[in-house]
Amino acid sequence: MWLASKGWRVTGADFSRAGLAKAQRLATDRGVEVTWVEADVVEWRPPTASFDLVVVMYLHLLAEQRRQALAHAAAALAPGGVLLVVGHDTSNLLKGTGGPQDPAVLFGPDEIVQDLSGLQIERAEQVKRTVVTDAGEATAIDALVRAVRPS
Repeated sequence: MWLASKGWRVTGADFSRAGLAKAQRLATDRGVEVTWVEADVVEWRPPTASFDLVVVMYLHLLAEQRRQALAHAAAALAPGGVLLVVGHDTSNLLKGTGGPQDPAVLFGPDEIVQDLSGLQIERAEQVKRTVVTDAGEATAIDALVRAVRPS
């Protein structure tokens, strides 16, 4: 929604019809236009070399499925395009709060970097963010990777 509110042409993909319906209501309420695609991101192949920015947020899959989804996301980047991947870091299980509790679907920045052959890695690190829980404020630890398709 934020990107659309800043004038970007946005395509959003999710497997959940109910989630997409809610997203469409939010877009309508905010007066922004977004193209919604109902698809399994492991199988979905967005148009090749056609996006200036691809954002993969909190997509927690088994490693092989994650690699496949990220390969499709990377292939969708136009030359000079940016891929941003953010998700709950593996260390969040013991040192942070929230997110999936299954270590098989968590990852660190180094694992994402290994998944992104052919892209130039500009940033790969753990980042901390404050979250509000029933018990008060806590810290969540995310993996963040920013990569660029060479021009």
